[in-house]
Amino acid sequence: MTVIAFLLGLAIGIGLWFWRQTVWHRQMQQMLDLLETGGAEGTSLPIASRLRMGISLVKQQRQQQEILLQSWRQLLELAPIGYLHIDEDNQLIWCNHQARQLLQIYKWESAQARLLLEVVRSFELDQLIEETRQRQQKCELEWLFHPAYKEAAQFNQVRSHLSPEPQIFSQTSNAAIALKAYSLPLPHGQVGVFIENQQPIVELSQSRDRWVSDLAHELRTPLTSIRLVTENLQGRLQPPFSRWVEQMLPEINRLISLVQDFLELTHLEQNPSKYLHLTPVDLGELIDSVWQKLEPLTTQKQLSLLKIQPKEIVFYADSARLTQVFLNLFDNSIKYSPIAGTIRCEINLIPNGDTAEIIQVNIIDSGNGFAEADLPYVFDRLYRGEPSRHRQQLDTGSSNSAPVSTGSGLGLAIVKQIILAHDGSIRAKNDPQTGGAWLQIELPLT
Repeated sequence: MTVIAFLLGLAIGIGLWFWRQTVWHRQMQQMLDLLETGGAEGTSLPIASRLRMGISLVKQQRQQQEILLQSWRQLLELAPIGYLHIDEDNQLIWCNHQARQLLQIYKWESAQARLLLEVVRSFELDQLIEETRQRQQKCELEWLFHPAYKEAAQFNQVRSHLSPEPQIFSQTSNAAIALKAYSLPLPHGQVGVFIENQQPIVELSQSRDRWVSDLAHELRTPLTSIRLVTENLQGRLQPPFSRWVEQMLPEINRLISLVQDFLELTHLEQNPSKYLHLTPVDLGELIDSVWQKLEPLTTQKQLSLLKIQPKEIVFYADSARLTQVFLNLFDNSIKYSPIAGTIRCEINLIPNGDTAEIIQVNIIDSGNGFAEADLPYVFDRLYRGEPSRHRQQLDTGSSNSAPVSTGSGLGLAIVKQIILAHDGSIRAKNDPQTGGAWLQIELPLT
């Protein structure tokens, strides 16, 4: 929020600066008209006097603009976010201290006119600036910046001698740096770019994942031992002790499932291709097989599957992993669909360029759908969204039946990683007609 507030204030200030510049240009034009016509009211001042007045006005306006510009540059120089000012020819006009640190700029001087790509070797940043200039609206970009090794080493050597400031990055100087850029169009084809350092957030996330993975490894063995002891006690104890053991066993199994899911998710995130075994897969047959495996759950709620598939689709994929994906997605649809509802599954081939095609799978349930605030976080680990979907799950289930299913809360996160490992994508939204949850998968036809 601090960065957003800073950007908003800075944008307002830059807008005021450009407004003042526009006023100055208007006054200059009025002065020129006065010099050419001798004044709208026919003034009898000599031309030399009028010229001196005009020169004085120009100097005054120029001084005001210089003072205002220096004030904004001093403010930006101390800002906790990087800033680049690019002209219409993609030349770097000015950048602040934070931008020089983040992008490791050390050969640039404000008096020099150099192309941005000569100073910052980032094709992604150059494309963002061009897109902003063409669309004339603000744009955002998250990317990994790879500084040149020699330039980064020289820069860090110079900085270590001249500046006592602490290093921004904990990684090596030539390592990739996670950055986020916010660009906005300026008058006369110029572009302003704010750059935020995302590396601390990435490192914190990686540290958290390592901690969770280590914890899961440590918990797996003792939990397995506890389950074995509990299963042995189950048949040897008399009531009421046997009932307590029966209540313990499902909770122990849930914890073991949670640990296994955490480990699986960690493996998929670290090296997804290592855990894929690609074979020809008939997608329609695989989905039918998954639905049959869930027949006890669908029968319990009297649910039906409406599968729409114009033609057979066979492609290379990991059959076991895709089975895991659709088991999870159908299981969620079953949970949140009302009794006697319908779950729709549409399988299509959509064009992607001149010759390539993409497989698109849409799974739409007949429940309440996702809350709009939850949509960006549906695939996050252990995210708990709008409770209305959980309430609906309880309300639509019969009182004398067993719960539909329980999970670890990591299912959709694992689904996303499996789809990404197949070079695909998945997103969540709501069906505009029924309001049900809509999960859309896109996979390359390879």
